[in-house]
Amino acid sequence: MVVFGYGANFFDEIELYQSMKMSEENLIGLLRECTLFQGMSYEEISRVLTGNMGRIKSYSRNNLIAQAGDEVRFLHILLQGSVKGEMVDYTGKVIKIEDISPPRPLAPAFLFGSQNRYPVNITSGEDAVVLSIPRDRFLIMLQKSEKVLLNFINIISSRGQFLSNKIRFLSFTTIKGKLAQYLLDLSGQTGSNSFVLPHSQSQLSELFGVARPSIGRAISELNRDGVFRTEGKRVMILDHSGLTSYLK
Repeated sequence: MVVFGYGANFFDEIELYQSMKMSEENLIGLLRECTLFQGMSYEEISRVLTGNMGRIKSYSRNNLIAQAGDEVRFLHILLQGSVKGEMVDYTGKVIKIEDISPPRPLAPAFLFGSQNRYPVNITSGEDAVVLSIPRDRFLIMLQKSEKVLLNFINIISSRGQFLSNKIRFLSFTTIKGKLAQYLLDLSGQTGSNSFVLPHSQSQLSELFGVARPSIGRAISELNRDGVFRTEGKRVMILDHSGLTSYLK
């Protein structure tokens, strides 16, 4: 594991960046793609980081980054590679909750609050590079930049909405029921029986809490039954009442 520690300035030790093939320019380039720094210029991000503290760590595959139950003391941002969130039950069985691709904050909703502990184990799925900013320093960043503050609020809100929808979908016992509710919701939101799916099958499997192949099978079967037709990511509902029947 390679550790890069920051002093008073994020960019004081540029040689260590270069040893990890992570220059200041590359770092900020990656952060500009992260939702936390969305809509910010290179100069704005550099200004927010300068004067703060943090560190960069590299993790080899299947290394533990954070353990369930530990206090969240850092804002972790995945810069490269991939990580996975996993739960382990009392029998030792590992249940994968989600795969996370860069650049993305890890468990941002648990950084603050009365129960700010990791809900799952976070493990590197492949070689990964993670930027970690201490919670108190990140709080200063939020006070320093209105854009970072607004982006962080949007991230937390979007995650809360996602989890709310996931709980709702879990109330349906069948995959076809979950899929029917999802499509009917989209039809209502767009005011049309023809619309483009905003989620991939991988994202739907995460939202519904089921395996990805099961989503593909359910879509194929409903297509075959003539309930709707798909062309790429576009869906056209052909039988509204038929689709509604799967909610029972």
